Amino acid sequence: MNARSRPDVPVIQLERVRKVYGEGEGRVEALKGIDLRLDPGEFVAVMGPSGSGKSTCMNILGTLDTPTTGVYRFLGVPVGTMSADQRALLRRTYLGFVFQGFNLLSRTTALENVELPLVYRGVPKAERRERARRALREVGLEGRERHVPNQLSGGQQQRVAIARAIVSQPQVLFADEPTGNLDTATSIEIMKLLTRLNEERGITIAMVTHEPDIAEWTRRIVRFRDGRIESDESNEPVRHTG
Repeated sequence: MNARSRPDVPVIQLERVRKVYGEGEGRVEALKGIDLRLDPGEFVAVMGPSGSGKSTCMNILGTLDTPTTGVYRFLGVPVGTMSADQRALLRRTYLGFVFQGFNLLSRTTALENVELPLVYRGVPKAERRERARRALREVGLEGRERHVPNQLSGGQQQRVAIARAIVSQPQVLFADEPTGNLDTATSIEIMKLLTRLNEERGITIAMVTHEPDIAEWTRRIVRFRDGRIESDESNEPVRHTG
């Protein structure tokens, strides 16, 4: 994939994507032929009630699931034609993930947690340590490298998780309810950080949230309902100073 520098190529494109689970009376059509395009540098909120299809869509985008029918293109390449190993390489090379529950290794330092994606990529120890330190500095955690998760606040743990997601310099960051376990003030700090990564580093961000005030930080809001995209609208993002 060499389209990283071509702004005319969508990062993500879904074409008539359907996803069906089960058969007979247990059959559920989670996605009903959706079309979706994300261009380089977008910051998009994905919203919708439970069962609307948004989580299924995000799992497909993150290559954790595959469509029943339809096409998913990443940087113009049909993901459905890739082998399992190629999809795993796509995840490691181009995608970063941030979760509501942080998903940090509890007995491992912040630095070692951030290094983990680079270990899987076979990056030499000295290089991955320096890159992990740099990522922690970028999220405002310089000096906390040797802290384990239970020595950090919830907001600091989420910063470690974000550092881990960006240490491999992904093209796209998928954030699943990244402020769901945080108080209002800490949520604002995390959204400031994500906004800065989007604007200064140009990382494309797709963020699932059920909180309207969190969605208002993004420049586009896509709402799912009953397996379809109910609305897809541009948004003037909020900005908190200070």
